[in-house]
Amino acid sequence: MSQPDAVPDGAIRLAARLEPRVNQLARAIVERQRAEVPGFDLLPGELRDVEVAATARHAIRGFLRHVQGLPDTDVGVFRERAAERAEEGLPLVQLLKGYHVGAEVLLDALGELARPGEEAALRSLTRMELRALQTTVENVTEAYLASLADQQVAVRELARALIRGEEPEEVAACFGLSLESGYLVLSVRAFGPQTSVAARRLLRRALARLVPLAEGRVLSLPDECGGLVLLPASTALDAVADRLSSCLPTASIVGAATAGTADGVPAAAERARRIAAVADRPGLYRLRDVLLEYHLSGAPDSAPELGVLLAALDRYPGLTATVAAFLDCDFDRRRTAHALDVHPNTVDNRLGRIAELTGVDLHTARGVQLLGAALTLRRIAGKEHL
Repeated sequence: MSQPDAVPDGAIRLAARLEPRVNQLARAIVERQRAEVPGFDLLPGELRDVEVAATARHAIRGFLRHVQGLPDTDVGVFRERAAERAEEGLPLVQLLKGYHVGAEVLLDALGELARPGEEAALRSLTRMELRALQTTVENVTEAYLASLADQQVAVRELARALIRGEEPEEVAACFGLSLESGYLVLSVRAFGPQTSVAARRLLRRALARLVPLAEGRVLSLPDECGGLVLLPASTALDAVADRLSSCLPTASIVGAATAGTADGVPAAAERARRIAAVADRPGLYRLRDVLLEYHLSGAPDSAPELGVLLAALDRYPGLTATVAAFLDCDFDRRRTAHALDVHPNTVDNRLGRIAELTGVDLHTARGVQLLGAALTLRRIAGKEHL
């Protein structure tokens, strides 16, 4: 704060009456912030009741020193607190609102203490407090954004290391970040051509909705189509779908894949990208939703996933054989029954059971292609279990 040319004696006397009330005013600021600043109650109790109050006392005493013409209080405290709030994820607008609430409490107190005839002194102090608030806001904003930029660099580097499999443990340690035990990887992209600006905007929209869901534990890496988002593996995919449905454009695609460990992130990222690439309409997709298209794209990891479909049937006598016979008999239930030496109703019952176990209906073209591909891969591998 810069010292004004001259502070009226009346203003100095009025401000001096605040001295005995500094602790009381600090407590009042904390209470007002608790009531008026969204998210304030989410801060740890010790931080609210001790640190915020201490910062308020520091600000009030700094203002009083300024009025008395003494050296300005070091703004380093405010900058340090701003950096801490940025690390904790408190939005900047809420942080700044807290400082404005503090200024209001101080000005209200001065108004209560002002006596008749001290209107000019009160106006002078009000101008000084507004200038002091402006200086504080400038410092707080600068420190907050600098800390946020540092965090974004750290988060981006860790995301890149995880996705590329380039020693993420070392990168996390370097930046003081923690690794999750596993990750849910999302590939966010538009359905159809888009500009790089639109792609970045798409990713930002997704992040804005997903950060609160994962309590800030989100990593991201943009690309030319949108980008990748890494959430803790425990994040519920249904909750992700709900969050994204309300913020992404209707022509957006999200591919999802899970990595059980940090080492599995590169493979999960590639899978999520391919899932999003092969989806033929907007929405959120897992591998099972686009397994046929995924397999036809030449994905090297599709064979085990197709094998899972038959593995679900192998536990029940006759079901895998029924699939093979039904396809060989060109979907004719009577011919299938004859080939299996069972009643046609038995074939119908088995087809229904197959649909329950695999989610694949052999009465549809997609179902025929999926289970046909699974059988072909098994035969090629020489693992006939009919």
